[in-house]
Amino acid sequence: MRRRPGLSARLKLTLSYAGFLAVAGALLLAVVWGFLLRYVPDNSQGLLGISPNRYLLVRTFAPAAAVAMVFLLVFGLVGGWILAGRMLAPLTRMTAAARMAGNGSLSHRIRMDGRQDEFRELADEFDSMLEQLESHVAEQQRFAANASHELRTPLAISRTLLDVARKDSTRDRGELIERLHAVNTRAIDLTEALLLLSRGDRGNHTRESIDLSLIAEEAAETLLPLAEQRGITLDVTGREARTRGSAELLLRMVTNLVQNAIVHNLAVGGTVTVHTEAHGETSVLRVENTGRRLPPELVPTLAEPFQRGTERVRTDEHAGVGLGLAIVHSIVRAHDGTLDLAPRPAGGLLVMVRLPGTP
Repeated sequence: MRRRPGLSARLKLTLSYAGFLAVAGALLLAVVWGFLLRYVPDNSQGLLGISPNRYLLVRTFAPAAAVAMVFLLVFGLVGGWILAGRMLAPLTRMTAAARMAGNGSLSHRIRMDGRQDEFRELADEFDSMLEQLESHVAEQQRFAANASHELRTPLAISRTLLDVARKDSTRDRGELIERLHAVNTRAIDLTEALLLLSRGDRGNHTRESIDLSLIAEEAAETLLPLAEQRGITLDVTGREARTRGSAELLLRMVTNLVQNAIVHNLAVGGTVTVHTEAHGETSVLRVENTGRRLPPELVPTLAEPFQRGTERVRTDEHAGVGLGLAIVHSIVRAHDGTLDLAPRPAGGLLVMVRLPGTP
């Protein structure tokens, strides 16, 4: 944004200091004139014939007062310029850091030393903002790179299949169509997941009063055939837990969690438990499942886009695109909630979603 040139903050502070000293000096001289000189007799003999009269005092006092005023003005300008420079030095460092951030360098930090004051508080907040911005940009760059890779894979497979079909006219077209259909379905699922993830991040959805217990029952009813097919026991318990948000997004959140718990489970005799409850002003959704033991260092990365973990990769029709928990995290964040993941000691995963509750 282009602005008209004006006085610098340092010059304004300097003029303010000098002006303040000049006004203070003038007031002091006025006090002396008003409360001292007016009691001096204005006659040729002075007081009792031995003290100087007002005329002589004025002639003696006026030049000294003028010199003092000039000295105060010069002292105010010089001292104000030095003090303003020292006071505004932190702003110079912050301006340089902001300019570097504007040019794309987010790794620079001010790290201002000294005791706490307004400038150092501002510098610390600026450093914290730069750190969060750098982390967010890095996350977005990783996401874009992973999304490009995931989208390129089905397209590359489709092109390979088409090249093989063009060169080999004897190849079974039915098999080719089925494989192309599967690859195209995966690409569509990935695109829809990316769109849903973007929608959740924007957080501009319509909010209404939602009961998480009803959402959990609906998601469980939808996924019950999948659980029965895999021999998984699906259990929904709990009480009413109301929050405000998008029914569609919250249903997708619970569905992703339950489907993830069903798919990443034991081969035989696994269980999935979905529980809802209200704690004061917080509505809680808990989803836990049996399964293999998860390394503690793996669990925090599961909510990142395209992070599946070698122990949780599926090769069947429910392999997914690695965005299930990332979408859940995005929806929870858009609803001002928190998502906690923890490995169960006996194996499997415990997921806790906390959302702001409503009466």
